[in-house]
Amino acid sequence: MDSQHDQPEDDIVSSRRRFVGTVAAGIAAAPALAPGVASAQNATPAARPLTPPNYPKPPFPRQQQDWPGLAGKMTPKPDHGETSYRGSGRLLGRRALITGGDSGIGRAAAIAFAREGADVAINYLPAEEPDAREVVALIRQAGRKAVALPGDIRDEAFCKRLVDDAARQLGGLDILVNNAARQHSIDSIMDITTAELDWHFKTNVYAPIWITKAAIPHLPPGSAIIVTASVNAYDPSPNLLPYSQTKASLVIFTKVMAKQLADKGIRVNAVAPGPVWTPLQVCGGQTQENLEKFGADQPLKRPGQPAELGPVYVSLAEAAASYTTGQVYGVAGGKGNP
Repeated sequence: MDSQHDQPEDDIVSSRRRFVGTVAAGIAAAPALAPGVASAQNATPAARPLTPPNYPKPPFPRQQQDWPGLAGKMTPKPDHGETSYRGSGRLLGRRALITGGDSGIGRAAAIAFAREGADVAINYLPAEEPDAREVVALIRQAGRKAVALPGDIRDEAFCKRLVDDAARQLGGLDILVNNAARQHSIDSIMDITTAELDWHFKTNVYAPIWITKAAIPHLPPGSAIIVTASVNAYDPSPNLLPYSQTKASLVIFTKVMAKQLADKGIRVNAVAPGPVWTPLQVCGGQTQENLEKFGADQPLKRPGQPAELGPVYVSLAEAAASYTTGQVYGVAGGKGNP
């Protein structure tokens, strides 16, 4: 299925109702309860608990990893939806490329996409291979094709190869998630080096432009591009100047691309997470002091888990969101987004 135009009208109406219901209930609603992909026709809705999830709250143990960090070595380990997300065929037959798909929000999106019926290609740094192997196994357990494409997206030539390889191995491409990011805590502008600026901007700003340019010729009408922005685009942390600048840039990128690609039938939206428990935080993204109390200043008194973001990416990717473009969805625990 390349676009909503391939779906029967009743399916599209049903999908739209599901999407509207998801937004009305809170776009960051907890994922469903068991793994696996059920067909849209045979899926039986499972009762969802009305109590909030019992996710970890600060204080967290101080911990440090070398960049880029591994989810498997974090304490506590993040929840990406490995045992909780249950699909219902919302992305059946779709083909997705996700940068930073080995861990964190990208991993949660990969699991959710696969369990909703999509084949998924993930990009990651070679050092993240242990996490990536787990994601590949989870995609295959869902009965979908998994494509692993390691490499550094700071290289423009690699970005072009990445997209072409993903489209070739998946047999096409209709979902692109620009998610990979560099985040490094720097207290003072006086300590920001040109090398660090280059690292942030090439990863967070240049790469999404390069990858999107390469992807557009592959994307049929009905395709979706989703960008991972940040609450820092609206409420920047004082120690994250380069990161916040790049995430603000991605908000503008999203809105401009939504206008540029509307005539092609390609939707472009962004997600602006708040504090989320991912390897970015333990390999220099936060100071050890900030890590210990990470998420404590949110109204929900904790950081988000990647599993709480996966359903948002599914909702923005599915054909039901056919009138949703140029939007930035905040999933921030009650603080920081407009």
